[in-house]
Amino acid sequence: MIAAKIPKNQADYVRRILLKYSFIDREFKIKRTDTHVLIPLNKEPSEEILAEIGAHLDVVDESFDVQKKNPRSMREYLKGRIEPGKIDEINKSFDIIGDVVILEIPDEFESIKYLIADAALKFTKRRSVYRKGSKVKGIKRTRSLEFLAGEDISETIHKEYGSKFMLDVRKVYFSPRLATEREKIVRQVEDDEIILDMFAGVGPFSISIAREHMVRIYAVDINSDAIHYLKKNIELNKVKGEIIPILADVKEFLKNSDVEADRIIMNLPGMACKFLADAISSLKRGGILHYYEFSSDFEVPVARIREAAGSREVTILDKKRVKSSSPGRWHMGIDAKIH
Repeated sequence: MIAAKIPKNQADYVRRILLKYSFIDREFKIKRTDTHVLIPLNKEPSEEILAEIGAHLDVVDESFDVQKKNPRSMREYLKGRIEPGKIDEINKSFDIIGDVVILEIPDEFESIKYLIADAALKFTKRRSVYRKGSKVKGIKRTRSLEFLAGEDISETIHKEYGSKFMLDVRKVYFSPRLATEREKIVRQVEDDEIILDMFAGVGPFSISIAREHMVRIYAVDINSDAIHYLKKNIELNKVKGEIIPILADVKEFLKNSDVEADRIIMNLPGMACKFLADAISSLKRGGILHYYEFSSDFEVPVARIREAAGSREVTILDKKRVKSSSPGRWHMGIDAKIH
């Protein structure tokens, strides 16, 4: 096939121009010798292109090795390894947390779970693959995980929008799917706010906010492992604001605290409704509430907020479907100003 033969010291410059005009045949690997680089071409460059290149370029005949293509999905990795019908049924959604992949594999694929895990390991190029063994449960918000592939190391560092979160996926709750939601909240915060992060976990909301703003954040969680990693994450990130980690049941903390917050974050969608009245009583007049609940519509969480606010006026600022929870149900987010 035809190829461009270019002296090594001019190869990068010439390659960029050939790419610009789509002359390079990407099906084949570029060759290199001690003195030249040979680039496979899909057509011969015109006189105009050669003039633009303005460098020494010979068009020669050459043979090339085929470029190995990386599969673009787990389904491509599994093609030919399991029946096509089963590939279509596999839930292709999975979470990547740092170097850890967490898969959801239905029980009917028990016999091929290691094949699926191996495909996930190769496709994501991460270190460890686990399978969800249960839903998130209990007041500590943890789930059982089954190790399937790679290294059985569940502690990792996850990065998003410049923040770093150290955590152990077996010991704490963390959702990478809330990254965009966290960033939205960061953009709403102003300096000098007092913020209550009621179910702080390892600090994804708190750290993200404090990296950008001079604030004081009371970060409360009942899981001692979460507070342990929250403290690590305060050290790991360059925070401008002050984060106060508090290991406690948030109800007990609010009962014994005189904190009055400008903003409260309630990211515990399965149980946050039980804490709404306590939260609103700790919110300043005109303060902002970020409330999350699993629901099929916006009416239910909005009605809960209005009921918990009692005689205080409620202005709904935003309503959003943060992510899908199950068929017909969503992780809903309601931003409200409580006057």
